[in-house]
Amino acid sequence: MRMGAMAESKKRRPVFFNLLQIQMPVGALTSITHRVTGIFLALSIPFSVYVLDLSLQGPQGYAQVLAWFDKRAFRVAAIILIWALTHHLLAGVRHLLSDIDVGSQLSAARRSAWIVNLGSVVVALLATGVFL
Repeated sequence: MRMGAMAESKKRRPVFFNLLQIQMPVGALTSITHRVTGIFLALSIPFSVYVLDLSLQGPQGYAQVLAWFDKRAFRVAAIILIWALTHHLLAGVRHLLSDIDVGSQLSAARRSAWIVNLGSVVVALLATGVFL
C-alpha cells in the first residue's frame, strides 16, 4: 500500500458515537419518548386489564386492588403508567396536528414539544400528590 492510501483508509474508519454526548433537539426526544411510552403501554395492557377486572368482580376484588395501592412499589408503577399514558396521548396529538401542518414551523414544533414534555410531568406530579 502506498503511504497516502494508508492515511486515507484511516480517515474512513468507523467512528464510535457516544449517544450520551449527542445533543438531540427537544422534538426528537419527544418523538423517541412517544415510541418508548407506546411500547410500555402496550406491554402493560394485560396487567391493567387484570387489575380492572379484579376490581370489578366484587367488594373483595376491589378491596384487594385498594390493598395493592398501600404498597409503595405499586403506587410508583401507577404513577409511571399515568405519566406514560399522558405523554403518549399528548405527543400523539402533537404528531397528528403536525400531519395536517398545524405547528410544523420550527419554533412552534419546539414549543409544542416542550408543552408535551412538561405537561406530562405536571400530570405525573399531580398523580404523585394523589397517590403519595
